[in-house]
Amino acid sequence: MKRIKAGAITAALLVGSVFGVGVARWGLGAAASGELGKLASDRGLSGEEAEAALKTFLAPGQHDEYLMFASGGHSGQIHVIGVPSMQLLKTIPVFSTDSWSGYGVGADMSETIFREGSDPEKNDLLTWGDAHHPALSETEGEYDGRFIYVNDRANGRIGMVNLADFKTKQILDVPNMTTSHGGVFATPNTEYVHISSMQPQPQDGEFTELSEYEDKYRGVSTFVSVDQKSGKLDLAKSFQIELPPYDQDLADAGKLGSEGWAFINSYNTEMATGEAENVTLEGESITNDFDFLHIINWEKAAEVVEAGNYEMLNGVRYIPLETAIEEGLLYFAPEPRNPHGVDVAPNGEQIVVSGKLDPNVTVYSFEKIMKAIDSEDFDGTDPFGVPILKFDSVIQGQVEVGGGPLHSQFDDEGFAYTSLFVESAVAKWSLNPLELVEKIPIHYNVGHLVTAEGDTVSPDGKYLVSLNKWSVDRHPVVGTLKPQNFQLIDLDTPNMQLLKDMAIGFGEPHYTQIIKADKLTSRIEVYEPGTDPLTMEHSEWATEAGKENIVRDGDNLHVYMSAMRSHFTPDIVRAKAGDHVYMHVTNIETSPDATHGFAIPGYNKQISLDPGETVTVEFDATRSGSFAFYCTEFCSALHLEMQGWLLVEP
Repeated sequence: MKRIKAGAITAALLVGSVFGVGVARWGLGAAASGELGKLASDRGLSGEEAEAALKTFLAPGQHDEYLMFASGGHSGQIHVIGVPSMQLLKTIPVFSTDSWSGYGVGADMSETIFREGSDPEKNDLLTWGDAHHPALSETEGEYDGRFIYVNDRANGRIGMVNLADFKTKQILDVPNMTTSHGGVFATPNTEYVHISSMQPQPQDGEFTELSEYEDKYRGVSTFVSVDQKSGKLDLAKSFQIELPPYDQDLADAGKLGSEGWAFINSYNTEMATGEAENVTLEGESITNDFDFLHIINWEKAAEVVEAGNYEMLNGVRYIPLETAIEEGLLYFAPEPRNPHGVDVAPNGEQIVVSGKLDPNVTVYSFEKIMKAIDSEDFDGTDPFGVPILKFDSVIQGQVEVGGGPLHSQFDDEGFAYTSLFVESAVAKWSLNPLELVEKIPIHYNVGHLVTAEGDTVSPDGKYLVSLNKWSVDRHPVVGTLKPQNFQLIDLDTPNMQLLKDMAIGFGEPHYTQIIKADKLTSRIEVYEPGTDPLTMEHSEWATEAGKENIVRDGDNLHVYMSAMRSHFTPDIVRAKAGDHVYMHVTNIETSPDATHGFAIPGYNKQISLDPGETVTVEFDATRSGSFAFYCTEFCSALHLEMQGWLLVEP
């Protein structure tokens, strides 16, 4: 029996009125019916379009049932979007600076995050990233609403956000890799979050000619340990598995019966480098009939490193490829060439792979994979000695879905949904039996897609969001760089129904996850007074009302300041040129949303302080003069009067 969502009856009223259907049985007066019908008619809406409008409408003060966490692509951020309203609710800066919150342009907290998340051996201080694949923390294969992680595709890093306050707490620069695409994904109980390299690199970090690619270049699959209390990443308890010099792409974790295993796509098993004559790198890397699905026993790998069978490489426990083969940690299965999607179904038994150059999705059986491993049903090895399982021994079957299949998501009724980039459509197909059900066109060239809780052991279905790379004619012309387009699709209709377009004007989102809003049980509206948001504990620099002070220690000047509507205390700070100044500012408000800002023009400092938050602004007073600091948040009727002076004597 099909679900009926809240609001469906209301939508039926409008549809009925548009088509002149009697609505007295719904308790709606004729006048109201006529007004709704006239409004829809004046807007040129069909009955289905009017229904779609009501399905996504939230009356003032109502809240969305779901929250979608979308990667921000080159903006380096995570965006929080309500579903079904498709309203942008919040932007969480992770890899890039943000002047509104002061992230990376004022507070010592964010500067610490950037500094610790930039390996000086690899680069200078990084203040940008390419946020690709967010992963919500899980418990028993269900989203638990505690934390979210996202990878930096460009620089091989992971950012960690605490969903108690929706703020970034850590960036980890993962050793032995510079790029990433395989992950982030969380294991079913968030013991680890996974990230793998995309392009291989020399593991000694030294310059190496591409002629030595096969001998010297390697990839890595990294399982980063998660502290269960804070959510932070612990490199000392993490481990890596060395991989051959193929390009490792997307990845997913096993669940239920396949828990303890992980799966990674690969491409360029040709090991093309671009140095071949009369052929491009692209052309050289699509000549094989198959690439390799990487099948990794991460649970056993964790036991191997605990037993001491590893090397240390740049601060992380490292399992060499030879050890991974000997210990039975790594196997390959042929997959359609140049895949860009591996997704484990909610039952944990079916693993879905899409090859960009193949119109089929290929469904692997985990049970058959285990039987093939146990019986050593191999078709030889790759050039590095990794056993290759026989293709026919491990697949359940294939479904022809259309042109350019990429990623798959799932619902609660046994269906999968696959994005078709070339065809500009989403295909719905059945997991049992394996057969195509229907398609819906989208606008245009869909990459990733997401269903409500579609990565978990018990997805909700209900909604699907298509992340479209092109918008072309869907939105007004706003220059040569067009917004990309999210499209919300209703899954609780006899046929999939397009509900809404949402222009995305902030970078190129790549992947999203949708969680029930009521699972975010750890959310807080107001910090405990004097909280350091980086540690989520009481700050040693917290200032209480009435205890504001300025303390000089040689050339160090400590200012203990409070912020409250509508003044700073103290509001005059005297320093000398050459002083090292610490402005310890505490927002002593206790009311939700009573946020204050603190900006010092001329010193490139701006922070945002939520109620109860303590932040330190640290700088050298190199410029003498009179600098008027002020509150950057419109906090009260006397907001403009919330200001003060930093006086730096020559």
